[in-house]
This record gives sequence, C-alpha cells and structure tokens, in this order.
Amino acid sequence: MPAPIRLRELIRTIRTARTQAEEREMIQKECAAIRSSFREEDNTYRCRNVAKLLYMHMLGYPAHFGQLECLKLIASQKFTDKRIGYLGAMLLLDERQDVHLLMTNCIKNDLNHSTQYVQGLALCTLGCMGSSEMCRDLAGEVEKLLKTSNSYLRKKAALCAVHVIRKVPELMEMFLPATKNLLSEKNHGVLHTSVVLLTEMCERSPDMLAHFRKLVPQLVRILKNLIMSGYSPEHDVSGISDPFLQVRILRLLRILGKGDDDSSEAMNDILAQVATNTETSKNVGNAILYETVLTIMDIKSESGLRVLAINILGRFLLNNDKNIRYVALTSLLKTVQTDHNAVQRHRSTIVDCLKDLDVSIKRRAMELSFALVNGNNIRGMMKELLYFLDSCDPEFKADCASGVFLAAEKYAPSKRWHIDTIMRVLTTAGSYVRDDSVPNLIQLITNSVEMHAYTVQRLYKALLDDISQQPLVQVASWCIGEYGDLLVSGQCEEEEPIQVTEDEVLDVLEGLLVSNLSTPVTRGYALTAIMKLSTRFTSVNRIKKVVSIYGSSIDVELQQRAVEYNALFKKYDHMRPALLERMPIMEKTASNGPTEIVQTNGEAEPSVVEAKHPPPVTQPTNQANDLLDLLGGNDVVPVIQTTVPTKPASAGGELLDLLGDLSLSGGPAPAPATSVPSSQPAFLLDGLTSPPLFNDIAAAGIPPMTAYNKNGLKIDFTFERANPNPNIAVITIHASNSTEADMTDFVFQAAVPKTFQLQLLSPSSNVVPALNQGTVTQVIRVLNPQKQQLRMRIKLTYTHKGSAVQDLAEVNNFPPQSWQ
Repeated sequence: MPAPIRLRELIRTIRTARTQAEEREMIQKECAAIRSSFREEDNTYRCRNVAKLLYMHMLGYPAHFGQLECLKLIASQKFTDKRIGYLGAMLLLDERQDVHLLMTNCIKNDLNHSTQYVQGLALCTLGCMGSSEMCRDLAGEVEKLLKTSNSYLRKKAALCAVHVIRKVPELMEMFLPATKNLLSEKNHGVLHTSVVLLTEMCERSPDMLAHFRKLVPQLVRILKNLIMSGYSPEHDVSGISDPFLQVRILRLLRILGKGDDDSSEAMNDILAQVATNTETSKNVGNAILYETVLTIMDIKSESGLRVLAINILGRFLLNNDKNIRYVALTSLLKTVQTDHNAVQRHRSTIVDCLKDLDVSIKRRAMELSFALVNGNNIRGMMKELLYFLDSCDPEFKADCASGVFLAAEKYAPSKRWHIDTIMRVLTTAGSYVRDDSVPNLIQLITNSVEMHAYTVQRLYKALLDDISQQPLVQVASWCIGEYGDLLVSGQCEEEEPIQVTEDEVLDVLEGLLVSNLSTPVTRGYALTAIMKLSTRFTSVNRIKKVVSIYGSSIDVELQQRAVEYNALFKKYDHMRPALLERMPIMEKTASNGPTEIVQTNGEAEPSVVEAKHPPPVTQPTNQANDLLDLLGGNDVVPVIQTTVPTKPASAGGELLDLLGDLSLSGGPAPAPATSVPSSQPAFLLDGLTSPPLFNDIAAAGIPPMTAYNKNGLKIDFTFERANPNPNIAVITIHASNSTEADMTDFVFQAAVPKTFQLQLLSPSSNVVPALNQGTVTQVIRVLNPQKQQLRMRIKLTYTHKGSAVQDLAEVNNFPPQSWQ
C-alpha cells in the first residue's frame, strides 16, 4: 500500500477546492483511505493519519472513528505518537463516552514518567477532559506533582488540580498542603496558575476562603513588586509587567476582601497605587484598571477609594473604544445605588452617551440616566431624555417612555409640569407607551382640580394637530367629555384661553369617530365623550343624532354603547344628569385580592360585590392584618367589609337601582358608570330589570347549621341562593349569647380559599344581648364558580365581662346543597 499523503499536502489540496462539494469529496476520499489504513493496523503511519483526522475534525467533518487509534498512540512509547494521541483524545473524546476510561491507566503511567514533557501531556489531557471517575483515581498523582520543584510541571499540575476540584469538590482538602509554598515561587507561570487554583478553592468553600485570608499580605506584596519592577522583556506587555498575573491577583483579592474589614484594609493602599500608577493609553492598562474598580467596589473600601474608582469609570466613558464605554456604563449602573453622588458628577458624560451610534451603549446610557434622576435634577434630565425620546430608534421608545412616566410620577416638581411631561411623551411616542398610561394620566388630571381648564385646552390643541397617537387621543377625548364646559367657557388662567364653540368641539369628536386612524377603543372614548357633553352643552339634538347613528354600527362594542345611550335619552332621561355628572377625585388603591373593585378609566368592573362603601367606624383598623394572621397561609382570599346599602331619596338612589349587579367604586359619591370607556367596559344599562340587593334572594331549601358554639356564644348559618347567579350562596349568620352578660364590640371575620370570592356585609349590631334575648345577624355572599366544597375560617372578637376574647375556628361541614 502506498504511503499516505502528509498533513501539509492534505491542507494544500483542500484549500484548492473551489466549492463546498469539491472539498467534501476530497475529505471523503481521504477518510476512506484513513479507514483502510486503520483496518490494516498500519503502525507506521498511524500518527500521520490521526493528525490529518484532527484537521478534518477542526473543519467540522466527523472523525469519531479515530478515537481508538488515539488510545493506541497514547500507549506508544514514542513521544511524537503520544503528543498526537493526547491531542486527539482532548479533541475527540469527552466524559460522555465510556472509551475515555480506557485512558486512565496510560495517564497514570505517564504522570509517573521520567520525562517531564510526557508528564506535561498527561496533565494537560486530564485537566482538559478528565471525568469525575478519572479525577478521583488520579488526584494523588496530581497532588504529588504539585509539590515537585519543577516549575514546568507545577504550573500544569495547578491547572489540572483546578479541573479536579471542579469535578470532585470533596477532594479540595487534598491539595491544601501543596498550596502553602505556591505563592513563594518566582516563576510567573507557577504564580499565575497558583492564583487560579486559590481562586477556585475560595469560590467553592467558605472554609477555604477564611483559611486563605491570611495570604492577603503576600498577594499584596506580589502585586506591589509587579507594579514597581522595571522593564522585563520576558513579562512585558505594552509597557506593563505581566498584566495577566495582575488581573488574576486583583480578582483573588476581591474574593478575599469581600465582607472582611481586616483584609479590605490591608489591600486599600495597593489598590490606590494600581489605580493611580497604571498606564491608560493601552488596552492592557484599561483591563487592569477595570479589575481594580471591580475589586474596590466589592470589598469594604474607603469612601475616597470608591470615588477614585468611579472617576476611573468616568474616564472610560471618554474612551474611543466602544467596548470600554459599554463596560464603564454597566459598572456605573451597578454602583449608582450605593455611590449615587459620586456617579452624579459624571452625569453630563453619561447623557452624551445617549447620542452614541452603538445601540447597546445607548441602552445602557438610558438606563443609567434614569437611575440618576432625582428631585434636584428632574427638569434638566427630563429635558435630555425627552430629546432622546424624540430621536431614538423605535426599539427604545417603549422603555424610555415608561422610564419618563415613573420618574415624573416620583419627582415631579409640580402637577402642571407632570401633566406637560406626560403629554409630551404621548405626543411623541404615544404608540409605544404602556397600557396603563392612559388611566394613570386620567387619574392625574382628575386629581389636579385647579389644572382642569389648562389641561383640556392643551389636549384640545393636541387633537387639532395630530390624531395618530391613540393614547393621547383617548385621554383628550375623556378630558373633553369631562371638562368640555371649561373649554368652551375659556376659563384657563395658566395660558391665554382659546375661543372654541360647542359645534367645533363636537366636530373634532365626530371626526375621531369616522377617522381611519382611530381604533375601536378610541371610538368608544369619543362616543362616551359626546354623550357626556349632552349634560354640559346645549346642542343636545345634535348629540342625539350622532348617538342614534351608531346604534347600528358593525362594531358590537360601539353599537352596545349607542343603544344604551339612546335608552338614556328616552326612558331614563330624568336620570341622565346624575349618570353623566363629573367624575370625583380618584384614589389609587393597592390590590386587595380578587374581590377588590378595580377602577379602570372611570368604570367599575363587574363583580360579585354589589356596592363598596367605607367600613363602619367600629371596625378595627388592623382588621386586614388580623385576618391574615387568622388565615396562616396564602391560599385564602381576604374579605371586603361593606356597609348595608341604603336607598337615598335623591336621583343617586335611583342610580343604584338602575345599575343592579354592577360594582360601584367606593368614594364620596357613587362613580358614574359612563365616565371613561375602557377596552372591556361595563355596560351601562346591564341589570335594568334587576331588583335591589336583597330582593333577589330566594329560599333554596338548604338546612341551617351551627358553625360555632363555645363559651355561651353560638353562631348559626342559614343559607339562600341568589336568583340572577346560582353560583352565589348567601349565608346569614345569627349570633346568640346564652350567658348573663352582654357581649360587646362583637366582630365576625371570615376567609375562604382563593378559588372562591367572598363579601362580608356589615352586622346588624356589635352587641350580642345576654340570655338569648336577641341575635346579631350578618350577611355573607360567596361566589363559587367551580362548585367546589365550601371551606371557611372564622375569627370572633368580642368583650365579655370586661375581658377581651378572641377565638378562631374552621368550618368544613357545610351542607352539600349550599355549594353544589
């Protein structure tokens, strides 16, 4: 058989291929020849064939059939064969293949070989692809080589020990004695690998970290020698002595000094020296300075040193290299919370980075700019960020608009500035703002009573200029509907009022209804605004015509609104002023579980709760916290306490009857249901035929039960069903007292799992009369949409004979008819 071609000739041949197919054909032909040679057990050219196979593997072609040949080369006595064999093992084998275990004995023999280069090959291979089994078997040999005086072997053994520790962390203590003298070595290669080994051990074991903290002075001394030493051609890189070793030492010092006062104090001086003496004109120096900054920020360093570190990052921002600027911005973003004032000094440089062409730098600069905003610089920073919002790419607009909203809400110097800023964002990036920006701005405007005339005038002007930004149009429509009378009357004091007639305002709103730019939600806002103006303007007939036209709209939502508004003009015209009266001031409330009534754009979402009023004054202020203590877990729904609704003699009472099952948000007065349309609004006339709250309950033949009977207090439950919704069970509690003294300050609380919703109405009294001379009643409404077995935890609080009594109980024996 002719001798196979050399590796050099194969490379030259493959490079002459003009197409991928031609190259693939050459590779397949050579692989076939190599396979034939392997089958014939050709020992002469095995090394050459494996070398060619490794080249083909590097090009991405399959070479797994050469794995066993690598093992044969490793077993050879020739160094050239071993070198290619070990290289092949590192490239073609890994711990997922059982074949690699066949190497264990060969590596063990080579670790004890008389030639240091063979030992080095074995250490490299074990440190590269040794499995946990191999590491356990060969850790002793590695530890022995770590103690040798040969620096060539010690540096390789240290790196191999790092791999062993990563694979088998429990073998860490085996290498502890060998680490004692590693840092006293003069050879930089050994020093470097020793620092890597110590770093690995400290990161993996708190005990090792505490043990090696005593090495801080020695590490400081090594780092100082590197800085102060003169030119050494062996270690010099761009005029800096061994920057790789310096970076590794700084990284180890960061780990050792974190959370330790003594170690941090010992390294403060050397860190200051490195920060001030390192040359910044070359990338090498910048790498060392960056590691120095990270170390200063992580340890318990002095305040002056931290300022020095932030100033270094500030200089990085002026560097022409984009990578260095990005690294500086990222590092400043991490430190801005702890060293806010020091970072503030570089605010102008950071803002300049917003103009960078690199998108990643712009994003980091934007995030850092928002982190720097405070009450003192809010006006200047918002000016820069709004300018950035005008000119930035679409991918930034959503995050930038969101950041402006949050910053303005937190630091706004005045309500007018706040409103102007939000309107500027909606004008320039309205299509990119979050969904909650519309209700949030509406709430801000509603609560700024003195700004109503100014705001509606500004928004009306914005509508005349541009109707493409839908969130802006929705807010403007809402404001015109609420405060259209202020717009027409020209009562604005903050700026020169404009002269607007009722017909001009209605023309703008009608234009929104027919515009192709308007979304269905925006049309809903516009129609509701026109309807609200029927109580503020005199052009009622025109408004009736507009509303009646949309009674046959193909948009079901718009049609529903129009039909309901038409009904208001006819059958319920006497109630229209009460329904469409101006919105009261809205208060933000934290979420309180599924049973809370959430105000969205002025409309209340339907819920099992009928009406929400302020709790009675006798209710304890810490009731919610007590209830959470009662529940003892997160699988329950908190309770909403309400007072029993009474029917006023005014139109407001008729409004409650009209709305039937609709939830009304609590406040000084019932919230008009038509104030602001939302994406899924409650229908205004839902429940026109529904009777009042307690007239819709019919007896369901459910047997009563005793839920509690202790210390003379007895709690009985009676059950009824709600007609409109069979999923709602109405439970009436009857509390009686058989003792000789009244029970005063009586409070009954209840909670149910999250799959239920519960409303607890106010009790008939807070005194349970003695000797069963009367009962206290209280109504509970429970929504059980999944028809699950009802479970309830109750908490009873009362005062009896001058002593406060509190008791807990769990009720699980509800009759099946009450929940099925």
